[in-house]
Amino acid sequence: MNIPNMLTISRFVLIPVYLVIFLSGHIQVAFLILLAAGLTDILDGYIARTRGLVTPVGVMLDPLADKCMMIAVILSLLITGMIPWQAAAAIFIRDLGMIMGSAFFHFRGKLTVPANLMGKLTTVLYYFAILFIVFHVDFAITYLWFVIGVSFLTSFIYIFQFLLLNRRAKTK
Repeated sequence: MNIPNMLTISRFVLIPVYLVIFLSGHIQVAFLILLAAGLTDILDGYIARTRGLVTPVGVMLDPLADKCMMIAVILSLLITGMIPWQAAAAIFIRDLGMIMGSAFFHFRGKLTVPANLMGKLTTVLYYFAILFIVFHVDFAITYLWFVIGVSFLTSFIYIFQFLLLNRRAKTK
């Protein structure tokens, strides 16, 4: 257990904190909790890469923490009617598919693809979408649909990279 992995675990701890605060009606404060989780994500990745502390557990837990937090946020926005169910369904399908696919292949001994620039960009775009939704910006839902499209494109890129990485590993 190193510092980056502890920061990743702190994101799991922040999920129920976010939900309690959000569902008690303090939506902007809950958004600050989400931002704190995002900052731990940036910090754990930076520390892991610069100090050579990247671990297989971290590679697996980091995106899982991100996806679980995003699922909690989308669920809270859906429950309060701040986003349409179709958008939530698209996000859930994509994220649950990525989680299940990653876990399935990880436990079968396949190499997993670490986060890349497109994945990080997608996360930043989602944070902006949530910001726009929380602060009732007029184009928030249209922007959310744009980000959902980008997230599916990112998933296809990850799948392609996964197939390429494991094909190369098989031929070595």
